[in-house]
Amino acid sequence: MGMYKYIKKMWKSPEYKELMKERLISWRKQPVVVKIERPTRIDRAHKLGYKAKQGFVLTRIRIGKGTGKREMPSGGRTSPRAGLTSMHLKQNKQHIAEMRVARKYPNLEVLNSYYVAEDGKSKWFEVIMVDTKNPSIKNDPKLKWMCEPQNRRRVFRGLTSAGKKHRMMRGKGKGYERKNKPEKRG
Repeated sequence: MGMYKYIKKMWKSPEYKELMKERLISWRKQPVVVKIERPTRIDRAHKLGYKAKQGFVLTRIRIGKGTGKREMPSGGRTSPRAGLTSMHLKQNKQHIAEMRVARKYPNLEVLNSYYVAEDGKSKWFEVIMVDTKNPSIKNDPKLKWMCEPQNRRRVFRGLTSAGKKHRMMRGKGKGYERKNKPEKRG
């Protein structure tokens, strides 16, 4: 087995889960979006395109769990469609996290993101961002496609992996049509 396979195996071990519980205590006290030096899950970051070189920025973001339940209005009757019981989001939490980070750092482009941890109230994701103005990115043959003008602000158009997931565009034949297609019996 290679190194990353051992790291992936370690990520699921009970000892690492205890370490993550200790980390979450300190992460809760930090701001919502934090710039970090190294990835927490190095195997996942490298799989999604992260390289330890100039032009790459890693951020960790905390996002609240649950539905978009609204506050009860004070006084008066409530409409049955006021959205007080449950408002289910059309976008997944990971895509919302990517968009929030992209708004915080408008000069960087979102490459990808991955899940890190969660507790009862929050989920944490790490977002890999790329500085498209950096010469090391412009000269990299695998990453210079991000510098082209048609790939600007791709996270807001649902072109990252998390964005494609909620649009049901990841994988072949796994979209909305296949789910609702009746079976042929013969």
